[in-house]
Amino acid sequence: MSKNTINNHLYIGGVSAFDLVRTYHTPLYVMDESKIRSQCQMFKKHFVSDHIETETIYASKAFLSLAMCELVDSEGLSLDVVSGGELYTAHQAGFPMHKIYFHGNNKSLEELKLAIEYQVGTIVVDHRHELLTLINLIPKNQKINVMLRVNPGIEAHTHEYIRTTHHDSKFGLSIYDESTLDLIKEINQYDSLIFKGFHSHIGSQIFEEQSFIEHAQTVLTYISDVYLKTGIVVEEMNLGGGFGAKYTAEDKPFELKFFLPTLLEHIGETSKKLRIKVPKVFIEPGRSIVAEAGYTLYTVGGTKKTTSGKQYVFIDGSMADHMRTALYQAKYDAVIANKLNDEANTSYTVAGKACESGDIIIKDVKLPKPEANDILAVKTTGAYHYSMSSNYNRLTRPAVVFVKDGKSKLIVQRETYQDLIRNDLKLED
Repeated sequence: MSKNTINNHLYIGGVSAFDLVRTYHTPLYVMDESKIRSQCQMFKKHFVSDHIETETIYASKAFLSLAMCELVDSEGLSLDVVSGGELYTAHQAGFPMHKIYFHGNNKSLEELKLAIEYQVGTIVVDHRHELLTLINLIPKNQKINVMLRVNPGIEAHTHEYIRTTHHDSKFGLSIYDESTLDLIKEINQYDSLIFKGFHSHIGSQIFEEQSFIEHAQTVLTYISDVYLKTGIVVEEMNLGGGFGAKYTAEDKPFELKFFLPTLLEHIGETSKKLRIKVPKVFIEPGRSIVAEAGYTLYTVGGTKKTTSGKQYVFIDGSMADHMRTALYQAKYDAVIANKLNDEANTSYTVAGKACESGDIIIKDVKLPKPEANDILAVKTTGAYHYSMSSNYNRLTRPAVVFVKDGKSKLIVQRETYQDLIRNDLKLED
């Protein structure tokens, strides 16, 4: 019997899915805290080298809350934020501001002011306009660490919406554009800026090891070119994230604990060949830390068979809490949590309750016969589910629960109908 199965019921983190639903209701995001911590510790253990300084930064856009900030800090990781809201959340959680890396291709004036006020560790500049805006905001006698986001032009094999370094990407400046060199020299001339190096990111949900190696080699070559042409020594290289997670049996993510030391070896060897000082190397995993730790629990409302023979199972959630299928055509697996070991021979399409034909959670998944009030558990929903959730159709966002060692803890409350109208004003007001 699997440790996740007792009496034909699904257990997550030692807690029965049925008990979680009885306590917190559905839809419900459930995160296995031990799995998240284990992934954090894996990066801390294996992304290390005797010869290269390294740092692991959690990409908070995957999933962020006050509790998640506390967890990341307790595991010794830094934090990548991409908005004023993420930055504010980290600040309210007491996350060390010097361990914050502030990204984004269009940071607002207010966001940059907040970053300066909070004294974040590093601001990642995307383009010259942002640089000039930042310069005008920095108080006298204050210095800010900056990195420049560059585009190495690596074509990663992933969905076009999460491929970030094709030549026409909205992110960063091309390393093949001579004007990028001019901007690097300009940054280096400002007394209020400390130029640390380059940030780049080739995309998300990538399964090819070679893509990451090629990425590192390309950026290192550019670091060498920058030194030869400008004399500027680049101290830091942030390679972003993008490591894939296993959503279905089709997905074949590589073993990070074996790959990370190999990546560092390539970086060391390439730096030696280029005769440059090995930079400090950063990575920014997000999905690979939280995705597989997450489940979403739904209550089955009913089933329907169309005249063409398609079998539907309807749940009490929707694309408002599960956007990735509609947005990316992402694939998922699911089980009926209270019929875990029953034979699953029939294919069903799992559909949500939103008023959209495209509100499909899973197109085809084999399940035991679903019945009203069964609990459907969709796997691998720890990343980009709560983060992407919305109030479409005036649906309330689900609660989020951490589970660990047989205990559960509510970390994000379920929204109420009152929350939906909190910011609304009537005409007569």
